[in-house]
Amino acid sequence: MGLSGKLVSQIAVKSEGDVFYEIFGVRPHHISDMSPSHVQNCDLHEGQWGTVGSTVYFNYTHDGKERVAKEIIEAVDEENKLVTYKVIEGDLMELYKTFKLSVHVDRTGEDNVVTWTFEYEKLSEDIPHPHTLMDFFRTMTKSIDSHHLSKNT
Repeated sequence: MGLSGKLVSQIAVKSEGDVFYEIFGVRPHHISDMSPSHVQNCDLHEGQWGTVGSTVYFNYTHDGKERVAKEIIEAVDEENKLVTYKVIEGDLMELYKTFKLSVHVDRTGEDNVVTWTFEYEKLSEDIPHPHTLMDFFRTMTKSIDSHHLSKNT
């Protein structure tokens, strides 16, 4: 299959789509309050929240292990509700030469869909494609959706 890859996953959510854009684009430091089993902490290391070029540091638990990721915000497109992060340090860099993740929120009528996209290059053929990480993002998205819905009922 090669060293480069792309994974895409769509998750239907019941919350307003703008909520997810706001959380992942401007307020990722609130994720640990909404989904603490997934993300334990998020700190801003450089720049401002929601600003291209800013550096964000995440502490998270994936596959039962505590992990870290240092990421640069590469794109923030408010009109299209799209945010792209590039991982520059942390556990993923032990497996992948490059790793970008994007979150896009699509509002079509009453339906809201969160789309996660991973673009990556593995360090070797032995490295698995990040399917379990995509599962992590899917369950985290559902957890945030549940948290948000419980706050608004």
